[in-house]
Amino acid sequence: MTDLSPSQRTWNTFKRNKIAVAGLIFIVLTTLVAILGYLVMPDSTPMANNMTIQLSIKKPGSKFMMLRLRKEEPVDTVNVFSKMLFGQPSFYRDIPITSYRFAKDSVHVAEYIGAEDKPEWKTYKLPREVKGPSAKIIHKTFLLGTDIYGRDLLSRLILGTRVSLAVGLMSVIISMLLGVTIGAVAGYFGGWTDAALSWLMNILWALPALLLVIAISFALGKGLWQIFIAVGLSMWVEVGRLVRGQVLSLKQVEYIEAARSLGFNNTRIITKHILPNIIGPILVLASSNFASAILLEAGLSFLGFGAQPPMPTWGSMIKEHYGYIVMDSAYLAIIPGLAIMLLVYAFNLVTVGLRDAFDIKSQSTRF
Repeated sequence: MTDLSPSQRTWNTFKRNKIAVAGLIFIVLTTLVAILGYLVMPDSTPMANNMTIQLSIKKPGSKFMMLRLRKEEPVDTVNVFSKMLFGQPSFYRDIPITSYRFAKDSVHVAEYIGAEDKPEWKTYKLPREVKGPSAKIIHKTFLLGTDIYGRDLLSRLILGTRVSLAVGLMSVIISMLLGVTIGAVAGYFGGWTDAALSWLMNILWALPALLLVIAISFALGKGLWQIFIAVGLSMWVEVGRLVRGQVLSLKQVEYIEAARSLGFNNTRIITKHILPNIIGPILVLASSNFASAILLEAGLSFLGFGAQPPMPTWGSMIKEHYGYIVMDSAYLAIIPGLAIMLLVYAFNLVTVGLRDAFDIKSQSTRF
């Protein structure tokens, strides 16, 4: 029987954990939806911010007939890549109607005002046709309903996925760069360097993460990039403590002593001989921190310190609609809450799978 490499054994162990694989599949599908973004959203306008106030707080599955009038001001058509990243400004303005009839140069419509109000007949003069039809009738279905501003909830939920994953990814990268560097230096060199860096880590470790993120956000200002930095700076301590402990346990083993006797410099010993052998625990913590970053971002957005409107985030969606939980429109806050729960749970499942796959006891011969 052919011996498997350590990486192959690790992957095989992970695959045997079917729950972890299910979590990984969910994360991959969610990431794919987040990357495609505007290409798969019903509302592809920038920030999914197409408001139709008359359609405020409509139930999931609601269907409406819409009159689409072409805007008189010119709207540029963007390429597919730009649309995927930033959206396509709408060429039309949508008007909900119940009935209509076209005249020679105008259209007469019964404009929808509300569920308890009678439609109002209005006449719209058709603008001159420049590109495409000047007016058309469509039937629109809101699969998850609309929010308090009449925006499509599904579109904003999908765009919020992109924000949450982006915050998680950037925060983990920042925390890993800082934590691995500081933890490796503290553990390897010891002495006053270790004492000073350990003192700093212990001080920051004692502060609640959310309060630390809020303090950093106050200093940096409100915005998406500020959230990346604030969340990343709040999570590096856990990484640093883990790496420091792992380096302390490895720096006295035989192959490290052999590397020193061969004249290798400290940078090479740390990067080539120590860090590759502690990659398992680091990946487990990275997965766990990804989930923590999503929760922190949601909490910041709920408190008003996250990405600012009209950019949709799951936390801000809950903030805007949490008052409807006690009414008959609780889904407005429950749906983004469920999205947060499912994504965080998926990362926790992957964390458990990675922890089992990188179990040091089962790979003791590696060292």
